[in-house]
Amino acid sequence: MSTEGIVFNIQRFTIHDGPGMRTELFLKGCPLRCRWCSNPESQKPGIEPGLYKKKCIGLKQCGACKAVCPKDNVLQFFRNKPVRLERADCQGCMVCGDNCPSDAIRSWGKKMSVQECMEIILRDKGYYEESGGGVTVSGGEPLLQADFVRELFKRCKEENIHTCLESTFSVSWNEVEKVLPYTDLVISDLKLMNSTKHRVYTGVGNELIRENLKKLSGQNIDTILRIPVIPHINDDEENIKASADFIKEELNNNIEVLQLLSFMRLGIEKYESLGQEYPMKNLKFNRPSFQRRVEKIAEYFNERGIKCLVGTRTGK
Repeated sequence: MSTEGIVFNIQRFTIHDGPGMRTELFLKGCPLRCRWCSNPESQKPGIEPGLYKKKCIGLKQCGACKAVCPKDNVLQFFRNKPVRLERADCQGCMVCGDNCPSDAIRSWGKKMSVQECMEIILRDKGYYEESGGGVTVSGGEPLLQADFVRELFKRCKEENIHTCLESTFSVSWNEVEKVLPYTDLVISDLKLMNSTKHRVYTGVGNELIRENLKKLSGQNIDTILRIPVIPHINDDEENIKASADFIKEELNNNIEVLQLLSFMRLGIEKYESLGQEYPMKNLKFNRPSFQRRVEKIAEYFNERGIKCLVGTRTGK
């Protein structure tokens, strides 16, 4: 069983994904390609470089990345400045980033052992105990590295640390079952109830997600559901009603709370670092009007008997 995972970020003292003060680990790899994703660096499973062109001090003044790269054509320069990184030829060795003095090349992903992660987690054990917090593992999709998550959560439970899994549930139930015995809280999304639309905007259908959420509802595990509310995509009455029907009729309303997360334009620089265009750049909407719409949606869910809040607070 693997005791290593590929982690692209660790945030300490976070309060958004689970109760109390938490340490949150973000793992690489995701089966979805949501157009509104704010963490595009999470999507591919392997280690990859992020190129921040404006930070580069120039080929003539430095050239350290070109000097150490095992392939001549990966880093492309024009008039002394980087213009492109040929990712198809990149080996992901990240010696370029290790040798960059201006932090213009960032490594998205790092192999870490369970022990290395626990050393970071245990630094803040006192804060978890005081605040009722713990450890959250997110992504990407952490269950693409289910063996690693299982071992990490097992170690957390040995230390009496609360564990939270944030998952798309677009994975085999066998992978889910590996982690559940050591999981105190699950957070997952309802993005779009129509599977055809779900595939258009996320790259996959929602049948597997829905089936897994139904199985989860019978597992006696605290669950928080979230709807990332995206204007003109999933904030229509049809989708909202279908979401409420699913929670009430197929999940038996067996959730702690439903959280509505208003769309924000996040991660634009990350897309640029990966040589990708930000998918939502042309989305136009009126922010105050949209926020009022989100509040109305929350009212609707509460009227249906589903505890619903706007934002990531738990209400406790």
